[in-house]
Amino acid sequence: MRFLFKTDYEDDIRLFPHSGYVVSYGLLLAVLLIAPYVLSSYLMSQLVFVCIYATVGVALLILTGFTGQASLGHAAFLAIGAYTAAYLQTYNVPFPVYFLAAGLLSGCIGALVGFPALRLQGIYLVIATISFAFIVEEILARWESVTNGNEGMRIKALDLFGFTLGRDGYGFYVVCLALLVAVMLGALNLLRSPTGRAFLAIRDSETAARSMGVNLAVYKVMAFSISAAITGLAGCLYAHKLSFVSPEMFTLLLSLEFIIVIIIGGVGSLHGAVLGSIFVVMVDPFLTLLKDDLPGAIGRLAAGLGASPGGAAGIEDMLSRIGGAPGLKGAIYGIIIIVFILFEPAGLYGRWVKLKLYFQLFPLYKKATFRRQKTYVKSERNR
Repeated sequence: MRFLFKTDYEDDIRLFPHSGYVVSYGLLLAVLLIAPYVLSSYLMSQLVFVCIYATVGVALLILTGFTGQASLGHAAFLAIGAYTAAYLQTYNVPFPVYFLAAGLLSGCIGALVGFPALRLQGIYLVIATISFAFIVEEILARWESVTNGNEGMRIKALDLFGFTLGRDGYGFYVVCLALLVAVMLGALNLLRSPTGRAFLAIRDSETAARSMGVNLAVYKVMAFSISAAITGLAGCLYAHKLSFVSPEMFTLLLSLEFIIVIIIGGVGSLHGAVLGSIFVVMVDPFLTLLKDDLPGAIGRLAAGLGASPGGAAGIEDMLSRIGGAPGLKGAIYGIIIIVFILFEPAGLYGRWVKLKLYFQLFPLYKKATFRRQKTYVKSERNR
């Protein structure tokens, strides 16, 4: 177990607390760069989605995890970034230009959304962001001269400095990974800055933050803008990955997936965004297995246990209908959220921290080490 003795105030805001972080993250980055050479094309495609989802997860953490502002409308910002890339590509605008334009436009619209949301909190802010997502989806469907309506828009392959990067190629994967690493490093530096400290103060107690001179309006709008801009950048790469965008792709269910990313991974940690994105991206293959393979396996098992052929076939047919029922994915997401909120509120990263500390302190570990503490001040108990 490593003990850190801090002798300077700068020690509290170091990007890497000690050399072990540099070595471990360096090895992890090397593994991620080598992974496409040893993985199948399907798993490599899933890795790209993990990078994109994790980028959106970091953006949502800045707004929800670090500033305490809830949002169920981030699919709209993703759509704005995707459609900005699709529209500018029709005019042969180079990738670096429309990539930055996607982030800039999303950030400006995020700031506009942040202004009306200043006086809203809790469920009312959630309703406002959902309404914004519905408005954007309707605009995308009806503004046919720009978005081509419900017919959608095709996206050409990414062209970067004369190199064409296919959506399933190694180069595109490196671009997505580079964006994720850059966003995470930027978020870490943001948290070490006065702006990041103001975000955390607003999350913990708006009353205390206001009393210390923090301008709530400025920092809340700034959090919305930064979060939306990062999501817009991810939306540009998301459009290139799918090579086609249409309004029905950016629904409330997609926003719910982003919320699940930070809830499952851990609301208070950037590592949680990556862990949560891995979990969410791999849910679809699991549901496919559940829908296609599990009914037949259970039917064969029932037949092997002595059930009549007609009864085994009936069981298989019933499970197939359940697996193909509409809304199954949303129902499973709801169950996952409830389970994590009730039994693992700190998410997967919180569980990893507990396991690591358990082995570090064994046999001196105490069960009360991670007992949750109340974070509100006395003046806010009855609000």
